[in-house]
Amino acid sequence: MKQTILFDLDDTLVHCNKYFYRVIDRFANLMAEWFRDHGLTAQAVRDKQTEIDIAGVHVLGFKSEHFPQSFIETYRYFSTLYGHTSSAAEEDTLWKLGLSVYELETEPYPFMEETLDRLASAGHELHLYTGGEPLIQRRKIERFSLERYFGSRIYIRRHKNVEALENIVRAGGFDRARTWMIGNSIRTDIVPALTAGIHAIHMKAETEWLYNIVGIDVQPKGAFLSLHRLSEIPPAIENHIRQTEEEVV
Repeated sequence: MKQTILFDLDDTLVHCNKYFYRVIDRFANLMAEWFRDHGLTAQAVRDKQTEIDIAGVHVLGFKSEHFPQSFIETYRYFSTLYGHTSSAAEEDTLWKLGLSVYELETEPYPFMEETLDRLASAGHELHLYTGGEPLIQRRKIERFSLERYFGSRIYIRRHKNVEALENIVRAGGFDRARTWMIGNSIRTDIVPALTAGIHAIHMKAETEWLYNIVGIDVQPKGAFLSLHRLSEIPPAIENHIRQTEEEVV
């Protein structure tokens, strides 16, 4: 039974969050140094940046300039709070620091190629559905030659939500009973998949971005699994197919 399988990219197939955390740590430590006379802690900076970052994503989606802008807005917040005279030079430093995250080389999750090879060899149709800006996401796709698995079946959306996934499913004429969404984000991968009535596999991350953590109030119509490693995906899907065939018999 051929399946249609949509994969998320960031923090499902390739690492992403850990690079943002590294840059945020540098930002928080720099801010704590600049505001040391006011007793500002790095954790307080992280908390405010997270608050501003998430609020912006709700409005702008996954726009690259938003991340460095969250550094600037955090800086301005504490400058106003403590009466610190802000400077264009300091803001420029923070802007460049925020943008630097997009220049870091990403690395794949363990068993990425083996997992995609196994699913493709089994005859399943693989799709890539990712949030972000085309230039940045295409750079990752090309780095790992992911076109060999997904071909033209690649969807990049700034806003990754229920409506976006539903549009992809409808436009592709997918059989929902044989369609899967695989990703790490409860908000942008799992809830939209369950809402669309397709199967969902949640890939649990060791440390998850707060934006991705939401409650699930949708009743699954198909399979809903939680896994830890990519290598667990093929046998999980094969087991589901086997159970489905047995029920038909």
